[in-house]
Amino acid sequence: MTPQWATHGIDLLPDSVRKRFRPDANGEPDREWRALTLLDRYAPGLAPRPLDRADGVVTMSRLPGTQLRGSALTDAHLDALARAVLRLHRAVPAGTAARLPVRRWDVRESAAAIRTRAAACAAHPAPEVGRALAAGLRWLDGAGTALREDRTVPPVLGQADGNLANFLWDGTDVRLVDFEDSGRSDHPYELAEMVEHVSTWVDTDLDAESFLSRFSLSPAEAQRLLACRRLFALLWLVFLTADPATEARNPPGTGHRQALRLLALLG
Repeated sequence: MTPQWATHGIDLLPDSVRKRFRPDANGEPDREWRALTLLDRYAPGLAPRPLDRADGVVTMSRLPGTQLRGSALTDAHLDALARAVLRLHRAVPAGTAARLPVRRWDVRESAAAIRTRAAACAAHPAPEVGRALAAGLRWLDGAGTALREDRTVPPVLGQADGNLANFLWDGTDVRLVDFEDSGRSDHPYELAEMVEHVSTWVDTDLDAESFLSRFSLSPAEAQRLLACRRLFALLWLVFLTADPATEARNPPGTGHRQALRLLALLG
C-alpha cells in the first residue's frame, strides 16, 4: 500500500495499544472509538476494549495472537475467521447499525475512485490490464441495480478493512483490530471486501470459495456478494496499476494477476 494509506502510528505497550492518528485524520478516530465501544457492549472480547481517547489518540486493550496475513491458512483458521466475522455482523442490532455513518469505501466512493484512476490504469503496459479494465468499466456502467443497497439485506457494523493483518489468531479463535474506516455496511459487502483484498492472495493463500461456503446467504445476499466482489476486484486493479508507489510495494506482476482475477469474476 502507498503512504496515503498510513493513517496512524502504533505504540505497543505491555497491556494496551495507543493508536495515534495523523493531524489531518478525516473522522478515523471517531469511527475507531465508536466501533470499539459498540463491540465492547455487544460482542466483548471480539475486538480491543476501548480505554481512552484524547487528542487524536485512541488507547485500547492489547489482544493476544498473531496476524493471519502471511500464514498458511488451514480449515481451523478459516472456521475461526468465519466465526469471528459472523459474530461481528450479528453483534450490533440492525436498528443501531442503520444509524451509523456509512463505512469508508462504500459503493459510491469505490466507483468514483475507479473512474478517477481509470486513465492511468489504462496506460499500464500489460495487455491483460487494459482488457480487464475495459471489461470492468463496461460492467460497472451497467451494474447500478446489482450494486444498489438492497433494503432486504440488513445493515451491519462493517469493519471496512479486509486486510488479513487485522485478524489475530490465538490458536483457537480469531479477534479483530483496525476499525478506523468502519461504519454502516452489509454482510455480503464486507465478505466481498475480505475475499478480494490483495492480502488474501499476494502473500497468503485464502481459499475464497471455501471461506465463503461457511456462510449461509440468501439469494439476494449471494447476488450482491458477486457484484461487490467484482467492484472490489476492479478497485484493486486500479489501485495496483494506476499508482506506481502501490505497484512498487507489491511483488512484480501483481497488477497482471489482479487483472486475471477480475476477468475470472466477470466470466
